Amino acid sequence: MKQFKDKFIIGIDHGYGNIKTANHCFPNGVDRSDINPVLIKDILSFEGHTYQICQGHKTFLADKQNDEDYYILTLAAIAMELNDMNLTEADVVIAAGLPLKWASLQRADFVEYLSRNEEVRFSFRNVDYHIHISDVLVYPQGYSAVVPFKSSLRDLNMIADIGNGTLSSFFIADGKVQKDNMYMDLFGTQQCIERIRDTFFAQTKRKINDYTIESFLRNGKANIPDSDSAVIRSVAEKYVKDIFDMLYAHGYDENTMLLYIVGGGGCLVKHFYKGSLDRIRIIDDICASAKGYEYIAEIKLRAAMKNGREV
Repeated sequence: MKQFKDKFIIGIDHGYGNIKTANHCFPNGVDRSDINPVLIKDILSFEGHTYQICQGHKTFLADKQNDEDYYILTLAAIAMELNDMNLTEADVVIAAGLPLKWASLQRADFVEYLSRNEEVRFSFRNVDYHIHISDVLVYPQGYSAVVPFKSSLRDLNMIADIGNGTLSSFFIADGKVQKDNMYMDLFGTQQCIERIRDTFFAQTKRKINDYTIESFLRNGKANIPDSDSAVIRSVAEKYVKDIFDMLYAHGYDENTMLLYIVGGGGCLVKHFYKGSLDRIRIIDDICASAKGYEYIAEIKLRAAMKNGREV
């Protein structure tokens, strides 16, 4: 979260698997329930309804503005950032993002969706919040993660944003995005998890919990037998190979460009890629896109102030 004059810029990366802010990452599952569960702390109350936050992951949905849950998740994300500063009231600028290929088509609808209530009162984790949403700014995800150092990218570089539901890729040449070479494939880390789940059952006749799979993918290992690890590793390596096959099809060449990996899929490349990582740069910060949204939004607000416009 960044403060600009009397406003707070809060970057939110509305991922298909996790919601990320500059300082938080949590699963995007939402379960509406009018009964307040005793053992669940992540409870959000809004407009007479109660929601359990962080309950697993949502299924993939291309048009987030058509899903009420993403609005609830936005409020939870704002509350987490405000709580870090011991704030319960604030004038908020939401800085969010959409997949690069869809950003121009969906931006207006997503802005309308997130800004539909100018004044919002809700409670989260038994704390009451009152926020004023003064603006909503939407930028391309993936791109935002490299914006802080984009001007230093010399020659030709490929950026690959490997998220839970999508793989977005594009090129930057001498700091400038090549707008005619942008791609998006519906091939995110969730597909890898599903492959592992199915293959594991087929080979062992046992089910494996998604939490164990995710931990293995994130860390490259887990507290499980070597035989089980071998099954997961084999599928993960094949998935990463498929990712690179897609990047090659879109023009990637490891000999003439650097590859920057952003998003949660970076850990899979780090642990399961069979090739050389010498010319691959993995941005480990899962919150990099959310921080990038804040970075770009602050630049825009400062430019508006400099030009004498109200911000």
